[in-house]
Amino acid sequence: MGVDLLIFVTLGTQDKQFKRLLEAVDKLDINDKIIAQTGSTEFKSDKVEIHKYLSQRKFNQYMKDADMIITHAGVGTIIAGLKLHKKMIVAARRAEYKEHVNNHQMQILEAFSKDGYILPLYDFEDLPKLIKTEFIPKEFMSNNKIFNKKLNSKIDELVSKR
Repeated sequence: MGVDLLIFVTLGTQDKQFKRLLEAVDKLDINDKIIAQTGSTEFKSDKVEIHKYLSQRKFNQYMKDADMIITHAGVGTIIAGLKLHKKMIVAARRAEYKEHVNNHQMQILEAFSKDGYILPLYDFEDLPKLIKTEFIPKEFMSNNKIFNKKLNSKIDELVSKR
């Protein structure tokens, strides 16, 4: 049986490990090709092609070529995947597992999930089910224009009061 999909796993480049996510990926019983950029997470696998760090060019190529992205809840990675219209399964690094200094990634996960941009991975046992889930992410719209318009309006208002 051949490879069905290309799954790109990225954990970012932080100095904290995220072994829980890689262990969940490694348990998958699938024929898909899995490439992972693991950053500071030490991990060995017979199923996953591991790269500690990738050049920006190579990283961008894997993001573009991937059929699906499994990632930590880093805003930069999520937005990059959304701009490419990728199905993304996203897990939050947790402070209680020493994966981050706090649990802000839970807030990021919940915000992007609530708006229909990503599939959240709360329970790592659900990963096989989420991989099989048909999902088309909502079209990503940056809030920058709205923010800039409100900021300019506020500046104009303050200047006119002088």
